[in-house]
Amino acid sequence: SEAKPPKEEAPKGISPVKAKKTPSPADAERRKLRPGSGGEKPPEEPPFTYQLKAVPLKFVKEMKDIVLKEAESVGSSAIFEVLISPSTAITSWMKDGSNIRESPKHKFIADGKDRKLHIIDVQLSDAGEYTCVLRLGNKEKTSTAKLVVEGIP
Repeated sequence: SEAKPPKEEAPKGISPVKAKKTPSPADAERRKLRPGSGGEKPPEEPPFTYQLKAVPLKFVKEMKDIVLKEAESVGSSAIFEVLISPSTAITSWMKDGSNIRESPKHKFIADGKDRKLHIIDVQLSDAGEYTCVLRLGNKEKTSTAKLVVEGIP
């Protein structure tokens, strides 16, 4: 008869263990949540480290040389195009090292990361080296290409 109580107790002994185990998934859930809420901060951090990495200016797409034949080119337009990052950067344009102002001759088109210099009514005198200057804060990057107007031999 003494052997029976241990048997009864054994199930009892097991159930407290089970009782202890049942909260543990909930604890695990809670534990998951805590790192989760802590885990929500890491996802917030990459964008920052990201931004730090992304803020370095870059030309996603550099300018390309434009070659025009004078006969075809006179009166037509040439468009230099760059793709920049980030889109908050400021672009300005230069020809042979001096700044171009926007005019009926030169149109600046900025559409997000897409920046264009539109040279209208190309003449032989428009040939030269064109530079897109990209600025953000105190950083600066340039992309340069040539507009070649080939005279008729």
